[in-house]
Amino acid sequence: MSAEQFTLTIQPREILGKTSKRLPKDQMAAVYYGHKEKSTPVVLLRSEFTKVFKKAGESSVVILDNGGKKLEALIHEVDFDPVKGDVRHADFYILEKGKKVQIDIPLDFEGESEAVKSLGGILVKVMREIEIEAEPKDLPHSIAVDISALTNLDSQITIADLKLPAGVRATGDVTEVVVSITVAKEEVVEEPVDLSTIEVEKKGKVVEEGAEGEAAEAPQGEKKSEKK
Repeated sequence: MSAEQFTLTIQPREILGKTSKRLPKDQMAAVYYGHKEKSTPVVLLRSEFTKVFKKAGESSVVILDNGGKKLEALIHEVDFDPVKGDVRHADFYILEKGKKVQIDIPLDFEGESEAVKSLGGILVKVMREIEIEAEPKDLPHSIAVDISALTNLDSQITIADLKLPAGVRATGDVTEVVVSITVAKEEVVEEPVDLSTIEVEKKGKVVEEGAEGEAAEAPQGEKKSEKK
């Protein structure tokens, strides 16, 4: 997808620390900072931030408009209320103009795989995002992955196969697999064991055949003749 930018209007924040909880209900606290920007506390409308965050996430450029001073930033960290789920605070990282940044971009899988549809293959998404390098103005919101290229059971798509927007470079090993096709393994059904065919060794003294009869024939107390 092509790069998309969003704008948020911010104002200097006078209420700091724990007292930020006393901000009007429709406002939220935030702070921005960067390599050449000192940490600056600000406030903005909660509804506007929530709307932008749902679309931009943490990988798209956001323009912070501070009384006419516009700063390019990424949403760096967001804090939510553990009970209500509302956004309570946000951190923005200011980007340097002309400087490339490295960031993880989510992958957007689209299309239909013939190997899955007709051959019974299983789609395996090895990656959900990849790291890229680009100037802030060229950062895409996501990278498209067309799975219609997976036509055979041994098909796969690597980072090298991805169509990256102009000005965007993947930083990882381009031979790494992004998505592939696998075949479901047949379940081996074991036959039930017939217990009647198993010989069980009886415990106790084994008496040789004939020995018991010979012992019965000899009268008790009779001594055997000694050989001379």
